[in-house]
Amino acid sequence: MSVLPVGAATGASLWPTIEGPQVAATSSPTSPTSPTAATGAAGAAGGDSFTSLLGNALDSVSATQANADSLATQAATGSLTNVADYMVAAEDANIQTQLTAAVKNNALQAFQEIMGMQL
Repeated sequence: MSVLPVGAATGASLWPTIEGPQVAATSSPTSPTSPTAATGAAGAAGGDSFTSLLGNALDSVSATQANADSLATQAATGSLTNVADYMVAAEDANIQTQLTAAVKNNALQAFQEIMGMQL
């Protein structure tokens, strides 16, 4: 049974044939590579870098906790008309805090495993 659709290329035509001697450009394996202009610009601008994603996630957790604290204060003073809003916000803040702690613990465990590897 074939997994290729009708009219698809055969395996032989998927790989180009190389005619004549080919010389690959050599580079020193210990020399660092510089980022390309496209990746360097995206990293410098903040784009979707790991640092910016992590920072945004922590800011979101902080904002959720601040919202729950504000609603708790309103509930305590009697100015909150719907107590269910506070309960939902408090549970949301609790879940986000637990998720953040779990991610931190897994990242720390992965770091410790990497540092314990033998070379």
